[in-house]
Amino acid sequence: MALPTYATPGQRVGYYSFLTYCGFVFFFLIAPIFIILPLSFSASPFFEFTRGFMHFEPEAYSLRWYKQMVGISSIGDTTVVTNKWMLGTRNSFFIGICATLLATSLGTVAALGLSRPNMPFKGTLMAILISPMIVPLIITSAGMFFFYSKIGLTHTYLGLILAHTALGTPFVVITVTATLTGFDTNLIRASQSLGADTIRTFFKIIMPLILPGVISGGLFAFITSFDEVVVVMFIGSVEQITIPKQMWAGIRQETSPVILCMATCLVALSIALLTTVELLRRRSERLRGIKLHN
Repeated sequence: MALPTYATPGQRVGYYSFLTYCGFVFFFLIAPIFIILPLSFSASPFFEFTRGFMHFEPEAYSLRWYKQMVGISSIGDTTVVTNKWMLGTRNSFFIGICATLLATSLGTVAALGLSRPNMPFKGTLMAILISPMIVPLIITSAGMFFFYSKIGLTHTYLGLILAHTALGTPFVVITVTATLTGFDTNLIRASQSLGADTIRTFFKIIMPLILPGVISGGLFAFITSFDEVVVVMFIGSVEQITIPKQMWAGIRQETSPVILCMATCLVALSIALLTTVELLRRRSERLRGIKLHN
């Protein structure tokens, strides 16, 4: 928003000081990303900007770390193929997609129930559903470990999927509940008066209108599962290693630039998902008749 022409000198100073402060905060948050991205293309095995790299010499740049990330590395004249990082990638996508589907389904149903005005104990149920977002993750992970140990779900994919479902469901509940805030319940009554049953009303009337919120919540649940490491360290085994766990192990055991390559890929994935969320938000506002202001 531009500063009005009738603003006093003090207001102008405050306005531009606030913009400067926001610029410094933005730079502080974005600067690590700008450091990671170029270093992933460096030929040096150390996390440093070499002289040749700063002078844009071709031999200072390399894709060798990306080749190692996908499992191809060279030792002398021998090509070695390893699947350490690709195993973590497959596990992360498998666990993340399964947890997202469960969290989206459960969170959407819970949000629909909580949106009813005659829902009893609405505040208590909402507090319980969003408690995984409030309770420290280390406490949640320890509780899950002891509980899953009793029923034999530790060191299993099912245990990790259920744990990540519990962590991702609150995001779906919050986003879908916010989408249902402007929902016109008269549409449901009109559909039922025309003879449509509950299931048909849900898929033909409710779901198309809340779909942007459902997808946004699902994306947040996927990112929560994809980026989670504490629960995996408690419940997962060597076979259930994920990308964050592999990065954590790599930082502790070896300082390989492959970690920077994987971090670069995760940054690109995050940007794509955030862009999708923003496009869905704009579509939701258009469906609700809200005028967008750029």
